[in-house]
Amino acid sequence: MITVRGALLRGQFEVTWALFEYHLERLADADYLWPAAAVHWSIRETDAGAWVVDWADSEPDPVPVPTVAWLCWHVDWWWGTAIDGVQGRTLRARADVQPQRDAAAVVARLREHRTEWLRLLEDLDDARLDALSVVPWGEGSSFTVADTAAWVNVELMKNVAEIGQLCLIRRAVPDRP
Repeated sequence: MITVRGALLRGQFEVTWALFEYHLERLADADYLWPAAAVHWSIRETDAGAWVVDWADSEPDPVPVPTVAWLCWHVDWWWGTAIDGVQGRTLRARADVQPQRDAAAVVARLREHRTEWLRLLEDLDDARLDALSVVPWGEGSSFTVADTAAWVNVELMKNVAEIGQLCLIRRAVPDRP
């Protein structure tokens, strides 16, 4: 039986997802790879035909403005990792999460995460919420499933806002390269 805490976490997630759907339903390939600034991070096709993600282990200065494609890859990575952790599985490595090459593919992938996440949020009783979750923030972390679900809500809301803002700006200036 879902508890008040579980219902709150799921409700917050559903509000965030509804806001995300607004942008996912409208996401076009022209939005997906559009660079909002000269200094930006994106996904790129190599000469060999592989797709890679811009990344640095320490934050560059200036901080690159991510494209929608980069942000969607980032969501795919961290959310997949959160799903792994809640299920007690080995966490996927960043390098193992391949970017989706177009808007339709990434929308499908993120909706798959939503479906899997909702299954994990079913029947969140106190025992399940208080169970430990494996997290990528270092050994010995004592994050519970509730902590992880709350973090997913916050991180997803942040990324939804970033993706939405980029899409709105691109559509407001459609003649910009």
